[in-house]
Amino acid sequence: MNVTIWVDADSCPKLVRTYLIDYSKKLNLKINFVANKNIPVENPHDLFSMIITNSESQAADNYIINNVFQFDIVITRDIPLADKLVDKQITVINDRGTLWTKENIKERKSERDFNLQLSMLGLGGDKSNSYSKKEFAMFANCFDKEIHRLIKESSLKK
Repeated sequence: MNVTIWVDADSCPKLVRTYLIDYSKKLNLKINFVANKNIPVENPHDLFSMIITNSESQAADNYIINNVFQFDIVITRDIPLADKLVDKQITVINDRGTLWTKENIKERKSERDFNLQLSMLGLGGDKSNSYSKKEFAMFANCFDKEIHRLIKESSLKK
């Protein structure tokens, strides 16, 4: 069993994209970026794929859901996508180092839905899109821990 890294690429910060490509090359792991448009990347390698889906709503999410396997890892900011993947028992983290679990994804989805309702009423909150070195460090630590756990678990299943 091989581990594949899946990236919901349309909202993934460039720093994370570059890190993941380099990391996958170092560990000789397949990495798939999925989006409905081409996402620029630096230093792609033989195990890198840019999968461009059609522009229908949820096309990239559905592609990931339909092609991910048990020991794969998915990086996404998309809470509904993460929720569906966690239900399939797939390892999912966001670009800020949160490992999504059955326990924390439901609460975060509820918060997201509440904030969406506020926004629709014109009462939207802070839309800060900053991405700090601290957030990247938290992501890198979480990713490193989870990818090595998956590699170990997948090798035991061979």
